[in-house]
Amino acid sequence: MQFGIFSVSDITPDPTSGRAVSEAERVKAMVTIALKAEEVGLDVFATGEHHNPPFIASSPTTMLGYIAARTSTLQLSTATTLITTNDPVKIAEDYAMLQHLADGRVDLMMGRGNTGPVYPWFGQDIRAGIELAVENYALLRRLWREDVVDWEGKFRTPLQGFTATPRPLDGVPPFVWHGSIRSPQIAEQAAYYGDGFFHNHIFWPPEHTQKMIEFYRRRFEHYGHGSADQAIVGLGGQVFMRTNSQDAVREFRPYFDNAPVYGHGPSLEEFSAQTPLTVGSPEQVVERTLGFREYVGDYQRQLFLIDHAGLPLKTVLEQLDLLGEEVVPVLRKEFAALKPAHVPEAPTHASLVAAAGGARDATVHAPADHVTGQAPGQVQEVPSR
Repeated sequence: MQFGIFSVSDITPDPTSGRAVSEAERVKAMVTIALKAEEVGLDVFATGEHHNPPFIASSPTTMLGYIAARTSTLQLSTATTLITTNDPVKIAEDYAMLQHLADGRVDLMMGRGNTGPVYPWFGQDIRAGIELAVENYALLRRLWREDVVDWEGKFRTPLQGFTATPRPLDGVPPFVWHGSIRSPQIAEQAAYYGDGFFHNHIFWPPEHTQKMIEFYRRRFEHYGHGSADQAIVGLGGQVFMRTNSQDAVREFRPYFDNAPVYGHGPSLEEFSAQTPLTVGSPEQVVERTLGFREYVGDYQRQLFLIDHAGLPLKTVLEQLDLLGEEVVPVLRKEFAALKPAHVPEAPTHASLVAAAGGARDATVHAPADHVTGQAPGQVQEVPSR
């Protein structure tokens, strides 16, 4: 099982000091957090994609490419790649390039985002969100798996004889998770393709998470990818820890109360009772996290949000020490002991290459010219008038 962290990249004033970091400080802090995650033995670092304040993670591949150059084992992922407002061609090429730079340590999570205005900013209509997610992802899969693509759809210009470059590393595209909190259509999409399904698991009660994942598992089996308990599931969640649970509650309360994502609503105690948010000792985090298996079954990836709501970098790094020293080692041991042998681990580049029968050089030397991008004979002459 993989354990890691994800960041939503918010810049929120620290409610205890009133200070808000600069964009430059926040960007560098996210890099520091990722490096620390590898240092303490975590498996995954994921960044969200946002295009509006107070969030600054507008270019995940830029950040992950930089982190790739400074790490050696950390799996690099996204907490959201906006499949609705990004061009599938650009996603195909950007993440294939990142694959090469990171020696395969890359996967990504498709999502629609949680900010309505982003759609018109990128020329799309939020009312077509699900349709965009379905059509764009279908094209993305073809771009990664077919050397030459002819395609026509509803939401972008047609493609004729198009080759996305570079081709996926070793001929194997990055593994894809589909992230959704409330849309069964996205769980259906993940199941149809045999991809992973990630439930953020922050805002909703366990009963809702259970229903979404059970639906995904049933449909995964329906489409013939394996038994329901072999479906690839990931969960998110937020934790805040101190050795003494009362200290954790007292320290975290002002951050919770002012959080841009879920502050100014139910109390910390109410929210913790109704959702997986865990504020307390490392032992309480272990117990709560192990309990997720009771209603979602065996799953493959657990990501924690630990840098939200203006928490100082020093505090975040202390949280990582606690995760690496006192939480994740126990969770690894306990989850491994409970997992049946037929339930797969989280896919990695190595496991995907092995399943494909081995690595192959997917380089395409297209006979196209540098002006039209087409091979001789493909260029259509413009009729004279």
